[in-house]
Amino acid sequence: MDIVTGAFGYIGKYIATELLALGREVRTITTHPEKPSPFGTDVAAYSYSFDKPERLTSALAGADTLYNTYWIRFPYDGQTYETALQNTRTLFRCAKEAGVKKVVHIGVTRATVDSRLPYYSGKAVQESILKECGVPFVVVRPTLVFGDEDILVNNIAWLIRKVPVFPIFGSGKYRVQPVFVGDLASIAVESASAQSGTVLDAIGPETYTFEEFVRKIAVVLGTRTTFIHAPPVIGIAAGHLIGFVLNDVLLTRNELRGLMDEMLTSDQAPNGTTRFSEWIVTKKGSLGARY
Repeated sequence: MDIVTGAFGYIGKYIATELLALGREVRTITTHPEKPSPFGTDVAAYSYSFDKPERLTSALAGADTLYNTYWIRFPYDGQTYETALQNTRTLFRCAKEAGVKKVVHIGVTRATVDSRLPYYSGKAVQESILKECGVPFVVVRPTLVFGDEDILVNNIAWLIRKVPVFPIFGSGKYRVQPVFVGDLASIAVESASAQSGTVLDAIGPETYTFEEFVRKIAVVLGTRTTFIHAPPVIGIAAGHLIGFVLNDVLLTRNELRGLMDEMLTSDQAPNGTTRFSEWIVTKKGSLGARY
């Protein structure tokens, strides 16, 4: 039996699907266990219960592997990176007490504790907490993850469909190495048998500059978008304005800095097989069709 955090969400759903296909029993720990399940009754759902660790320990009991996807995109609704780290400590401590045999943790490429970007420094601290908790572990660090439910790629496509002019921040020459979420799930599940302490990146087979990436999307969608280079500050301001209209956060300043600093790239050899250039052709009717 394996446990996947956030199996009703994005990456967690693909990991759970991969495990079910292998005949594994799967549970999930999630923020909203009452939500409709994409798995019907095949995946039992439990609450994170960070404030009730004994309940969380009980939910984790009997698991061979805990696949952890828990983190926050940015501070919101009272959640901060600090509270997310506190919750991470509780989760891994409870995993130890519950006798979980291994943790496969989904990190992010180029995370370091001294990063100027709190998303990445926080992910590095998460890994430190994992290493100290006493449970055998593997860390899988994906680059830019794409898939049907992906926010960044979908919203880029949505903007390309909706606005006649698309800003490319700075030079546009900074690189991305998109990895398919299904490949990430396969890599994560396969890594459960790796030696404890293994840290590996999950990388797609193609590398683009950001400008090549967005232009590829526009070509496949068949739009006549005009691309202009703009200072990052203008892009963030425009993103705030659009986000205000949509009542959502389109792109944060730190997310843009992460892109421009090439944080979502790796020096390791690609281990994903799905090519973004081929995948996007199969999704041209739906990608970016709605925000």
